[in-house]
Amino acid sequence: MPSHAMEGNLHLARDLRALRKARGMTLAEIGVKLRRSVGWLSQVERGLSVPSLGDLRAFAAVFGVPVSLFFGHEVGNDSERGVIVRGQRRRSLGTSESGLVEELLSPDLGGSFEMLRSVFAPGAELSEIALRQTEEAGYLVSGRFDIEIDGVWHHLDEGDSFRFAAKPFRWKNPHREPAVVIWVVSPPVY
Repeated sequence: MPSHAMEGNLHLARDLRALRKARGMTLAEIGVKLRRSVGWLSQVERGLSVPSLGDLRAFAAVFGVPVSLFFGHEVGNDSERGVIVRGQRRRSLGTSESGLVEELLSPDLGGSFEMLRSVFAPGAELSEIALRQTEEAGYLVSGRFDIEIDGVWHHLDEGDSFRFAAKPFRWKNPHREPAVVIWVVSPPVY
């Protein structure tokens, strides 16, 4: 296996392990869901076995993330790997059809938090209340944005920010222009 392919596999391995740990799941629990052995899963998480595209789709379904998260580990300069994310090399995590496009600003999912650039299309909304065991913060770069935290709606303008921990939330963009939010989540959920 060429060196760059091995390096990409190690980043994928770290991301899979970080996702599993963020969800508080054991290798045995993942093994049952994927119908794979704990030994194979351990090898994947250590970068010793390479999952197929079908395996990646199954991982994505178990973790509730888009398959695209597992791609795009390329960096222009090896000294930047795990440290720098260039604007043109961000991993995209959504589609414009969904009303929300997110880009991973963090180099990987292995740290104690993740940072995302989220673009909420006009009319987009999360209508179902979400609750995750995380601490989250955001900064509204442009546009206007509405977020409900623990039953209270907050209307944000450009330059406003928010933070909450393990509280029910939902959001909407009822405005005519996209809302761009830098969103930080700890621990990583993608």
